[in-house]
This record gives sequence, C-alpha cells and structure tokens, in this order.
Amino acid sequence: MAEKGKKGMFRLKILSKEVTEKVLKMPEVIDTVKEVYRLKAEGKTEIFPLIFHEFLPGKADMDIKSGWIRESGIFGLKVVSYFEDNIQKGLPALLGSVLVMDASTGAPKGLLDGSHITGMRTGAAGAIGAQLLARKDAEHTLIVGAGHVAVFQIAAVLDCFPQMKEIMIYDGLSPENAKQLAQTMPSILREKFDMNREEVSFSAVTDLHHAVAASDIVITVTPSREPLIQKEWVKPGTHFSCIGADMAGKEEIDPEIFSGARIFTDDTPQCIEVGEIEIPIKKEILKREDIAGEIGDILTGKVPGRQNDRQITVFDATGTALLDLLTAELALKKAEEAGLGEVAEL
Repeated sequence: MAEKGKKGMFRLKILSKEVTEKVLKMPEVIDTVKEVYRLKAEGKTEIFPLIFHEFLPGKADMDIKSGWIRESGIFGLKVVSYFEDNIQKGLPALLGSVLVMDASTGAPKGLLDGSHITGMRTGAAGAIGAQLLARKDAEHTLIVGAGHVAVFQIAAVLDCFPQMKEIMIYDGLSPENAKQLAQTMPSILREKFDMNREEVSFSAVTDLHHAVAASDIVITVTPSREPLIQKEWVKPGTHFSCIGADMAGKEEIDPEIFSGARIFTDDTPQCIEVGEIEIPIKKEILKREDIAGEIGDILTGKVPGRQNDRQITVFDATGTALLDLLTAELALKKAEEAGLGEVAEL
C-alpha cells in the first residue's frame, strides 16, 4: 500500500535511471516478465486502450500505455514521447516515465525513469520468446538492429542460453554502430550486467542473407517499415523474436515467413493492430486462427510451443504497460531495501 505521510499526504518514491541500473538484475527481470505473461494468460490482468497523439507528424508524438495487474495490487501507466528536435537541444529524442499506483487506494506509489526499465523488460521479452520457442540446442543468435535495446536483448539471450556460442549483430542503417557494439559488448556485459561470457564470440555482419542462414535465433529490433529478411534465407528450425514492430505499418520480416510457421504473441489484439503480424493478416497470408496463442499460454501449459526441430517459430512482441509496471514494482522494492531513491510528498 502507498505510504501516507504527514498532513494526510502520500509519499511518492522517485527512482532515476541511475538507481534502476543499480537495483535491477536481468535474471530477476526475466522472471518478472514471465510472471506478467503467466498472469495475463490466467486472466489476472487488464490492458487499457492505448492513447497516441502526434503533435507534429513524424517529428513529435507521445503514447500512453496503461494497465492493471490485479494479483500484484498495482495499476499505472508508461508515457513515452518522441521529439526529434530535442537532439539539437542536447536532450534525448525519446523520453519515458513510469507511474505505479496502489490498486487498493488509487494513490501513487512510484515515479520512475522509463528508458532503462523499457530496455530491461524488452530484452527479457525477446529472450523469453526464444527460450520457449527456439530449439534447445540453439548456439547462434543474430540481432538485427544495433540501437539502445540491442544491448539488453544480447544480455537476456545469454542469460537464457548458457550454451550460446555466437552473437552476430547487423545494422543496415549504421554498420559502424554494429561494429562498435560487437567490440564493446564483452565489457558492457561485465560492467552493466555482472556477466562474463568469454566463450561467446561477438561480430558485426554486413551480409544479412548469410547471417540469417547461419542463425538459430533471430531477434529484430529496428524501426523498419519494409521487410529486411526474406523467407528464402531462413533455414528450417529458426526462431524469430520480432520486437521492433510496435506501430501500424512497421514490418521487419517477409510476411511469407508466417506461412506455415508456429506463431505466438504477447497480446494478440494489439499485435494484429500494430505488431509484426499486422501486415501478413492484411495480406491474407495469415489468419487470426493460425496464431497458436499468447506466450503466457506456453508458460501456463495451455498450449505447447515448438512441435519439432524443423519448425519455424515466431514470437511477435509489441510490449505492454504490464511489463513496465511489474518491472517498476520490482525496482521500487529493491530500491527500498537498498535505501535508494528520493521521496516526494503529495
């Protein structure tokens, strides 16, 4: 329950990015994201309608994702804004904040920077999709897109796959970013994630066709609006975690890949509207009834995941506020235990 301060005011815990970086550990975030998926599959959560507004088309917009996790006694929202001109002002173009509320009183509990929380829970989501759907002997992973989220995807995949041998990184917009990430990833893992994986090779790749053909797991984290990966490049048994498509019109992989694939979503209605399956459904390559289920259905034993080693599997993850909220709740608990964060009285 939210704490009541003097004069009837409520105490709001405020956590900066620096604090969440100290208190959140990837294995615990992976467990937290799995718990969200389980609770959703059991009907113990609600996702509220998305609010989106463009202030200047293509240059300035914001969206609000919100929801309620009944089992955990919290509800709340994440607001994300994109203001392109911020770069000239020395500010990040993308900003986010998470507000956690007490579901028993409606009082605010915590206000947290959203950038690190989003990275952690998004990385966890992509890796969980792979853990549940990729072949158990998967050793080669391709990350398509070398932006902010790629670091978290790599850390989470390595946490979920102890046997992983190779991480390839491709960035069509900036091959230099991919090269830099491949070079610095071992030190990032040690410094940011307390992880030492000397046996894993990291490389930047420029031949996407060859890299896809050599991969057991492909995780896409780009803003692309046209397919980057063609069906004929994909070997039997490949798993895709599609993370980048989170807005109508975005598309990262060939719609034909979905034909005959085993497909799971994080939230099926939302994925149909704005996810990777949006365009295959509109092109009638895929029907809603072809979707095997939501990822939580595997965790709760309702639906089996991969059925054989030659099957192509796809996890379409658009992201929901539920992930941000339970990850933020974890950060609030860890910060309280460590005596970190600021308190404001409202």
